[in-house]
Amino acid sequence: MGLGRPVVAEFIGTGLLVTAIVGSGIAAQRLSPGNVGLELLENALVTAGALYALITVLGPVSGAHLNPVVSLVSRWFGDLGTDAAAAYVLAQCAGAVCGSIAANAMFGAPVVAWSTHHRASVPHLLAEVLATFGLVLVVFGLLRRGRGTSVAACVAAYIFAAYWFTSSTSFANPAVAIGRMFTNTFSGIAPSSAPGFISFQLIGGAVGAACVRFLFPSVSADRTAAGAEEAP
Repeated sequence: MGLGRPVVAEFIGTGLLVTAIVGSGIAAQRLSPGNVGLELLENALVTAGALYALITVLGPVSGAHLNPVVSLVSRWFGDLGTDAAAAYVLAQCAGAVCGSIAANAMFGAPVVAWSTHHRASVPHLLAEVLATFGLVLVVFGLLRRGRGTSVAACVAAYIFAAYWFTSSTSFANPAVAIGRMFTNTFSGIAPSSAPGFISFQLIGGAVGAACVRFLFPSVSADRTAAGAEEAP
């Protein structure tokens, strides 16, 4: 079906994901002021729910990567062409920025406001390596064993858990890091912190891909995610 529909699906899906992340962060701050633990719980639940729904719905169109690391690992495994991978990454990053702007606008915050939330400490960067490593292991471990229909639920569950077991609250997604620069709210990340997050996410993705290759050297005949066989 060409690249048109899959690329639009990646743009919309990543945009809605970031809208859910940023919007729920703003809502959590307003509904549970001063209770950071409850704010994080609310943010994590909404993010997990959005991930499950978006992966389920958009999987048959694009594979529902919603993450440049997933698209790049798919390219490395030969599941996605070079042109498609590049188009996916651009669409994901553009969608993430639009999603952040949309969330700001919905809640009456400045439509574009650079975040002042500095996060790039050594523990946070190590957390991003681990979070992205685990995400790649979950996604591609399932795919290579022919359990693609479990990806939506398992990714949602993993990200919910990783919000809590990582010090960085598990961005694990370069597009999300880019989008979250544009909101000076609970979910934001300062532009000066984003390059470190993105670099360490890519490292985690590469290590995760190598681990998947080692643990699952053979590929099941049915290795598609939620209808991803239709993706280019």
